[in-house]
Amino acid sequence: MIFSSRFAPSPTGYLHSGNARTALFAFFLARQSGGRFILRMEDTDQERSPAELAEAVLDDLHWLGLDWDEGPDCGGPHGPYTQMQRLPLYEGFYARLVDAGAAYPCFCSAETLAAERASQRAQGKAPRYSGHCRALSAADAQARLAAGEAASLRFAVPRSGTLAVADLVWGERSYALADLGDFVIRRSDGSPSFFFANAVDDALMGINLVIRGEDHLSNTPRQILILQALDFAVPQYAHLPLLQGEDGQPLSKRNGAASLRELRAQGYLPAALRNYLGQLGHHYPDAHWRDDAQLIADFSLQQVGRAPAHFDSGQLRYWQEQALQHLDLATLTSWLAPHLAALVPADKLSDFVTALRGNIQFPADAVAWAHCCFQSLVLAAEQQQELQAIDALFWEQARQCYREAPEDFRAWTRALAAQSGRKGRGLYHPLRVALTGRAEGPELAQLIPFIAPEEVLRRLTPLSP
Repeated sequence: MIFSSRFAPSPTGYLHSGNARTALFAFFLARQSGGRFILRMEDTDQERSPAELAEAVLDDLHWLGLDWDEGPDCGGPHGPYTQMQRLPLYEGFYARLVDAGAAYPCFCSAETLAAERASQRAQGKAPRYSGHCRALSAADAQARLAAGEAASLRFAVPRSGTLAVADLVWGERSYALADLGDFVIRRSDGSPSFFFANAVDDALMGINLVIRGEDHLSNTPRQILILQALDFAVPQYAHLPLLQGEDGQPLSKRNGAASLRELRAQGYLPAALRNYLGQLGHHYPDAHWRDDAQLIADFSLQQVGRAPAHFDSGQLRYWQEQALQHLDLATLTSWLAPHLAALVPADKLSDFVTALRGNIQFPADAVAWAHCCFQSLVLAAEQQQELQAIDALFWEQARQCYREAPEDFRAWTRALAAQSGRKGRGLYHPLRVALTGRAEGPELAQLIPFIAPEEVLRRLTPLSP
């Protein structure tokens, strides 16, 4: 089947990992089937949807590697692609529902509705609208509207029966219509509800696959009722289990969540995110690195689990390491160049990146090694004490052997081993700490050429206690 899918974010904040995964899955299925992928902005919450956030969403999705066939930045045959610009399109559909007896004006105040819900909860009942205004005659409702009385518009849900909803992740679910209650499709200020605008926009844009979080499961029967009442085709639905943090709680900043913008600023590669999110709650045949063509070709909704997926920062770092390993040297150097330009001479940049590539995850790591090699090194107090505990003769021998072979690491360390009697860790660990300030890192033989000879000699002279 050829899928037309969409991603329809509300630009009230930066995209987080859960929304990015939803967008990625919808994109995969559209591309896999040769269909369309549409981006639509649901920006009716104007107070929380400034234009700069909408631009940030577009920018972050492009950075992640997604492209779309239709959207607010590229247009298309089903525009406009921002909900605020689509408001005039809805009026005719409201009228159709009212004329068909499928919707009616509701004059109940917010206070009345709040009191009704409180009473229902006190009786142990699920809160839902009682249908008070549904009993008004058309003439009475029209007279109150003509008098200027504020009213919302509610969908008239059938009083009995069930609605079966098929879901590509959860299977078929049945909903008792009497439990849904008559829901608002247009607020008293004239703005559309999510139930209404989201469903109508999907229909008008020809969307036949809706992928979204499982928090929308209860919305789906209401939207299907609207689509059926308007004689629109009902799309297939796939509701993804929500992401949780490493503590098992809903994903939040406190337990590891980060927006795409934050992950991008930390230096994560988009390919790392695509591989990580593509396998988060989705089972590929085996968990190896995949390029984009493989990610798309091997994706299947049948392999999406129903259990909540847990965001694991350690796993994300693993895929970052994989992404770096799969970059060719030229691309890796180009990625790091802006961060290293002020520290590393241009003629040494490629060789320096080659020396580091197995020991960095982010640009900040490369910057730290550049500081280590191309600037003066200041050891921490505990490191200085560790080196001072070693016989001063060893450091004298280290300096002398280095002077005799400054460009031949193997000859230098072989001579130092012979003179000092040290070998293995006893030889290389103090040298590494003295020369880099770290106990681990790239091979010393690869780093030393980037440290000026006079600086090497200075570092091989631990300060006296």
